[in-house]
Amino acid sequence: MLAAAMRVALQVQYAVHGIFDLAYNGDGSPIQLRQIGERQGIPARYLEQIFQRLRRAGLVRSKRGPGGGYTLARAPAEISLRDIVDAVEGSTGEARRTGRMRGNHGPAFLWPVLEKQFAELLAETSIEDLCRQASRAAVRRAHPDAQTYVI
Repeated sequence: MLAAAMRVALQVQYAVHGIFDLAYNGDGSPIQLRQIGERQGIPARYLEQIFQRLRRAGLVRSKRGPGGGYTLARAPAEISLRDIVDAVEGSTGEARRTGRMRGNHGPAFLWPVLEKQFAELLAETSIEDLCRQASRAAVRRAHPDAQTYVI
């Protein structure tokens, strides 16, 4: 089955976890990567590299000094999973052109179709959507009085 074989790069997974944590646990004030790493089980040093890419892509902002850390640069509804993938790995179209997503088996026409559908699904899924799902699933927040995403 194709879905069982699909792999998402660890850097992309960590980036999604990090952005989600900022949206779900953030209250608008900067959050240190050490805190995100502790909550998400990700080494802070690895998050530093990933968050530099996210900052260059305009998804997060950084603040130096005491009380510093990272905040979202846009509203959670305006950040899609595709934005995150593109920030970490480059454009999904670039992946297709370089052949990174191609396999050696199956009909050649299938990969461009699947890549397009996958890219569309990523573009349609926002961080706000993930926060709503986490809230419905009763995922604990770092700050219990933080905004909830329940409809």
